[in-house]
Amino acid sequence: MGAALGKKWNNKIPVRFRLSAQRRSRCDFLQSSQIRVHLTPAASTVPPKFHPNEIKVVYLRCTGREVSGTSALAPKIGPLGLSPKNTGDDITKATGDWKALRITVKLTVQNRQAQTEVVPSASALIIKAIKEPPRDRKKQKNIKHSGNITFDEIVSIARQMLHRSLARELSGTIKKILGTAQSLGCSVDDRHPHDIIDEINSGVVECPAG
Repeated sequence: MGAALGKKWNNKIPVRFRLSAQRRSRCDFLQSSQIRVHLTPAASTVPPKFHPNEIKVVYLRCTGREVSGTSALAPKIGPLGLSPKNTGDDITKATGDWKALRITVKLTVQNRQAQTEVVPSASALIIKAIKEPPRDRKKQKNIKHSGNITFDEIVSIARQMLHRSLARELSGTIKKILGTAQSLGCSVDDRHPHDIIDEINSGVVECPAG
């Protein structure tokens, strides 16, 4: 009967008091025992040291024949042991043929020496083939390139972009280049680029083999 009364009285105790009593008993057990908790040190936030013989590849977007800001280059190439000023001068020399065009530059770094290589996009190759005069990017925005390009130049650009394209055949890459020319606003052989795409799909225009 005493156990029944104790159980009945225990049910009348609020839940929060019962939980606090249980926690207190656990804390007393931990304090009385010989358990010692050793905190593990935090993982080191210092990056690993750069190996000089390791080859690193860095891609940068820049404007042709313009000196890149050292503040923009320093976070990317500083950890590789390169001088931002000297690297910026090398990029300016390598992009001499791409004045005022936005292009991608590939830096292959080994033993604190960088080899600069221009990786132009399809739009940059088309704008260069149109031979438009350079324009001031800060004053002129949303430029429509209303020039004309020949189909042979389209095929030549497609051959350059073939290794970077996911198309199975050269004809697929040619249609991609024609689509880029359409988005830029230029014409191909004084015709709309999409008309030539339709003729390629229908078989009227034959594309050379890759």
